[in-house]
Amino acid sequence: MAKNTLSFDLTGTLATFSFCDAVWFQGIPRLYAAKNGMGFDEAKEYLLRAYDEVGDHAVEWYDIKYWFSRFDLGTGWTELIEEFIPNIEFYPETHAILERFSQTHELVLITNAAREFMEIETASIQKYFSRIISSVSDFGEVKKTPEFYARVCQSVGEDPSGWIHVGDHWQFDYMAPRGAGITTFYLDRQKEQAGDFIIHSLSELESKLL
Repeated sequence: MAKNTLSFDLTGTLATFSFCDAVWFQGIPRLYAAKNGMGFDEAKEYLLRAYDEVGDHAVEWYDIKYWFSRFDLGTGWTELIEEFIPNIEFYPETHAILERFSQTHELVLITNAAREFMEIETASIQKYFSRIISSVSDFGEVKKTPEFYARVCQSVGEDPSGWIHVGDHWQFDYMAPRGAGITTFYLDRQKEQAGDFIIHSLSELESKLL
């Protein structure tokens, strides 16, 4: 399969959810509980409802500055994110796969994570990528449409026909880029689906691209 550019999603694809979950479901509820004089569990329950009201198709869902402002938590989001650096965790095959494909493809990272998150979470893997894109910070939108991926290709100067994308979200990483003419692979770590363009770990990618 002769393609020039290989792009990856970040959370759920290269990195586990450990880091993001710690910030959203431990750190922010802890701050909210302390500010409002309530228990952690009560604060977490309230915040989860607020997260769900916004939903992951909205840009605000990924923007920690939005949530700090909404909950009146001040401006210490950087310190909070840095507190949970020890929670950053990559899937076992991630580094080897990136090392392997960086020798044969131009690698691009495309994530919904805002730059405040992404820059810290990707510190150990940035060397593999020629371009790291935050859809929220760089384009002001969530990567849910074919039009978004078409704009990414245009910004990089690459035709969609020469592009491959891999990710774990059916709409954001499979249907949307496919609609833009990009070859896509859906990473189904739960092994609920099978097919020519379904993989269950990044280790399966090499055989798909030979």
